[in-house]
Amino acid sequence: MSHDASSSPHSLLSPPSPAPSVDALRAAFAGRLLTAEADTAPFTLDWRKRWPGRAWAVAQPESVDDVARVVRWCAAHGVPIVPQGGNTGMSGGSVPDDSGRALVLSLTRLNRIRAIDDINNTITVDAGCVLQTIQEAASAADRLFPLSLAAQGSCTIGGNLATNAGGVQVIRYGNARELCLGVEVVTAAGEIWNGLRGLRKDNTGYDLRDLFVGSEGTLGIITGAVLKLYPKPRSRQTAFVAVASPAEALALLNAARGQLDANLTAFELISDVCVDLVLRHNPDCRRPLATPAPWYVLMETSDGRPAEASRESIEAVLESVLEQGLVLDAALAANLSQANDFWQIRERISEAQAAEGKNIKHDISVPISRIADFIEQTQAELLAAHPGIRMVVFGHLGDGNLHYNVSPPAGADAGGGEAFLARQDAINRLAHDAVHRFDGSISAEHGLGVLRRDESARYKSPVELAMMRAVKQALDPQGLMNPGKVLPPVGDPGRAQQPVGEPG
Repeated sequence: MSHDASSSPHSLLSPPSPAPSVDALRAAFAGRLLTAEADTAPFTLDWRKRWPGRAWAVAQPESVDDVARVVRWCAAHGVPIVPQGGNTGMSGGSVPDDSGRALVLSLTRLNRIRAIDDINNTITVDAGCVLQTIQEAASAADRLFPLSLAAQGSCTIGGNLATNAGGVQVIRYGNARELCLGVEVVTAAGEIWNGLRGLRKDNTGYDLRDLFVGSEGTLGIITGAVLKLYPKPRSRQTAFVAVASPAEALALLNAARGQLDANLTAFELISDVCVDLVLRHNPDCRRPLATPAPWYVLMETSDGRPAEASRESIEAVLESVLEQGLVLDAALAANLSQANDFWQIRERISEAQAAEGKNIKHDISVPISRIADFIEQTQAELLAAHPGIRMVVFGHLGDGNLHYNVSPPAGADAGGGEAFLARQDAINRLAHDAVHRFDGSISAEHGLGVLRRDESARYKSPVELAMMRAVKQALDPQGLMNPGKVLPPVGDPGRAQQPVGEPG
């Protein structure tokens, strides 16, 4: 697929002259350099298969010094750089455009656990470390690194930080930003900034760490990080609860927070539409509760107390809300196997929706107190404008983040699916205008990338966009760092670039 030329990530750059030499770059650093199309192909297609691109080459440095050498060479020759971790992003931010001019800089070979400090409760890692590897290293030290998401077996911590990833435990521990104390960065000039400070307090000026966390590789390349660790929980309790509406789910959240406090580590909202999809496409899954309900909450606690005390606490909450009529039914997992079965319902929603056919995804957030009204009002507007569509709504209710997805009418054939995707712009506009009215964000945890880059201009003020562009100009004056991502073109009124529709 060719990108729209008017929104091409590199359309504002002058072509390098003379043409850079692959052999010259190969001699400039000690890592691997891939140039054959068969070798570069896995690095040029995003995980959702929506933005196929081409790369001039793919560099795989072996060290931070290698990264700096590659960046300096690219800066000298005007070669755009697309930093890439595990390439599991959802918004097209980690792949090049189709011009064939960009170098993909893959950090997967920078994968060391550098140090664990069990007194300071920190772990220092290379950016290419797989998230699950960090979790396991922390566990081996009798600690917890709480960032947890579906792609943890293949995503890397550098990518997690570059996109400020969230996941299922944000309600207790915060996003990736809150879990990071310091970063090491290779700047757009190829200099190395060592900001690997394991400090909880450092009040010495601008927080440069926070400039790079969440910047999606557009300001520099994160090559290392100091991350927070926590005591490993001794017990975990998981409940699957039926509720009549999102309003009752919020009442349950309020009651659970009041009684469980920080021990509440996950609180996921799931519609019955989602459960039906999972059961239809996963015969090995079963319904956690005998009687279907319109909505469900998957809630989990974890703490350092013995399992019996932990279980008594969540049982007290469930008994209280059942007596008050705030919930319809509840099941508390009797063991780890049953808890995992509950989580399978949540974790298989996306793949079940993909198996069902093409769909339109929204990763949005609104203030927690307004979620019930948002769901009710926005669904009514969407159904009125697009009769028959199915709302596939789930997400992290505890931190205000919903995966607010739309599927075509049940039974739509391939032609119907294509007709549905033709309404993508209109559906996106309606959903995101509603998010804006509710003081929310059109990207809660997946980043803007290319997917939401142009739309962001509609919802950000001119002052905000000007400040963002000033930061970009100051740190990347040549515009070579992941060009075409995050920042919409100057003067763009918010026209959304739409890629080919993907089945999922």
